[in-house]
Amino acid sequence: MNLGVIFLSEMVGTAMLVLLGCGVVANVALIRNKGHNGGFLMVNIGWGLAVFAGVIVSYASGAHINPAVTLGLTANFLGKGETEFVPGIPIDGASIATYIGAQMVGAFLGAIFCWLAYKQHFDEEPEAANKLGVFSTGPAIRSYGWNLVTEIIGTFVLVFVILGFGYGGTPAELGAIPVAFLVIAIGASLGGPTGYAINPARDLGPRIAHAILPIKGKGGSDWSYSWVPVVGPIIGGLIAGWSALALLPVLG
Repeated sequence: MNLGVIFLSEMVGTAMLVLLGCGVVANVALIRNKGHNGGFLMVNIGWGLAVFAGVIVSYASGAHINPAVTLGLTANFLGKGETEFVPGIPIDGASIATYIGAQMVGAFLGAIFCWLAYKQHFDEEPEAANKLGVFSTGPAIRSYGWNLVTEIIGTFVLVFVILGFGYGGTPAELGAIPVAFLVIAIGASLGGPTGYAINPARDLGPRIAHAILPIKGKGGSDWSYSWVPVVGPIIGGLIAGWSALALLPVLG
């Protein structure tokens, strides 16, 4: 195990996550798709299964595929005196940068593959907002402070419950299935206000791709909102990592 393997694992896993996750949004949002107007629950299920696929193919690195998870695990592991993410990979600045850098690259690539898969439908879609919505999240009611709170809460649930799997005795045989159900639950329960980014790479990488790709009639990339789905998940992940130190040993 080395940082090269970590980078490749996280890049491939995050690319798979974003390809399938943005893909389900494209299927629902863009015109002339077979899944057009499939509804928000279809998006929730699609994103949950996208996380399942991403976790499966990034097993070697511990399947973070999310900077908020990486930082939440860092806070939790160091608080417990653990020194490695996975055997042979110490928790330090280099490894954290490798995880997050790979996640950003993977998210960018996954968004490009999604665009290629739906190229004709992007060309046919008349609404710029629907095109941006495939790549990145946006608020139902724009209020940066409350949007930030929503992202913090959603990401707290994600990271706290992931850490709880270890305390709660989740059977290893279930693999990535519990995480998939967790993401579906977050989307169905907390996803309405902001579209539940709960992952800085998932939002920022595709937003950069949207800005760069030659998408017909794409409009702007809404950079004024872009900080919310980055800062909110980071805060939520860190709070979850620290809170789990005190709460999960008691609750578990």
